[in-house]
Amino acid sequence: MRIGVLASVAHRTPPFHYGPWELVASTLAEGFVARGHDVTLFATADSWTSGTLCGTAPHGYEEDPDVDAGVWSPLHVATAFEHADRLDVLANHFDFLPLTYSRLVRTPVVTTIHGFSSPRIVPVFQAYADIAHYVAISAADRHPDLPYAATIHHGIDTAAFTFQADPGEHLLFLGRIHPDKGTHLAVEVARRTGVPLVIAGIVHDEEYFLGAVQPHVDGRLVRYVGSVGPQERDALLGGALGLLHLVEFAEPFGLSVVEALATGTPVIARPRGSLPELVRHGRTGFLVDDVDGAVAAVNELTTLDRADCRADAVERFDQQRMVDAYLDLFHRVVAEHRIR
Repeated sequence: MRIGVLASVAHRTPPFHYGPWELVASTLAEGFVARGHDVTLFATADSWTSGTLCGTAPHGYEEDPDVDAGVWSPLHVATAFEHADRLDVLANHFDFLPLTYSRLVRTPVVTTIHGFSSPRIVPVFQAYADIAHYVAISAADRHPDLPYAATIHHGIDTAAFTFQADPGEHLLFLGRIHPDKGTHLAVEVARRTGVPLVIAGIVHDEEYFLGAVQPHVDGRLVRYVGSVGPQERDALLGGALGLLHLVEFAEPFGLSVVEALATGTPVIARPRGSLPELVRHGRTGFLVDDVDGAVAAVNELTTLDRADCRADAVERFDQQRMVDAYLDLFHRVVAEHRIR
């Protein structure tokens, strides 16, 4: 099958550090190539793939201030659709913008909805619902006004994460430093339990970081290590007593959650959005309503079997399962398209 994978140009694919959409697009593209398919990855020009790279923007617009998102995003999408007649299916991981091109080509477009940044974008998805094939990344993120072709949880290369049976003595926050992600709540848990906290991730809200997080960073109880690459992330996750994921919004999917489980590290999370689908309460972590619940859960982390966490991640969130699910969907979509 000739498959096009349309990645975002916010970051390189795969990302150097942060870039969840780009990471998923890369994982799928490499998985499709490994299965013998002819894959074209539409991504930034500095991206990498074992398939064919069709690069547009020189760098990600979140990584290079000289790259204008308003200029390169439409150019990037247009390039992909100009190649559409050479493809059997185009896998869209670039949100709603590519939908506006989809009636101009005969190639079916499968769009993975990586969450809704605002209710204002929903009308675009509704406008193309008659020809679109939407994939939800969790059952919780399915919008009631949209039709879906499938719900497919993200998958990761679990082999790239090292199982650690014996963790260190720190808690970990890993992700965007933003009020939605509840970094301040993780700090509060550390303060109340006395268990050291390591914070890793990019700052997405500077004012929030300076006011609610940085004043508590003392290098002892709370450390901030910035954005981390794959090797350091693996070490931090595996060495953690537990991952704190006390989000303040309905999380569409938490990649850091399944990455933590892949190293054997249990997760303490709030039951918002997809989290009840990812964390098995009392087995791979704890679902708590507030900081009080998180504080109590910290004391129970050592009662969980870290081997269970690893096994659950491999069984439910390995990349091979995700690749299989997408290929099954592509075959069905292409067959239906040919009949029509």
